[in-house]
Amino acid sequence: MAYMIVEENCTGCCACEPECPNQAISEASNGLFVIDPAKCTECIGHYDEPQCVAVCPIDLTCIIDDNYPRYEAA
Repeated sequence: MAYMIVEENCTGCCACEPECPNQAISEASNGLFVIDPAKCTECIGHYDEPQCVAVCPIDLTCIIDDNYPRYEAA
């Protein structure tokens, strides 16, 4: 499953964007951030935990997006 950013919780602080090893996080036109589910690997193979979750200062902002299947490393 990919992660997603809950828009209502995002403050636009940009802490998550540089931490993503897959460049899956980008700034949206409203100044908040979004995760491209096609690029999100949940940081599997890079880190022990998703870095967006680890660095986000607001709890429950970066959450699992159940609309996408779990990422599987090749």
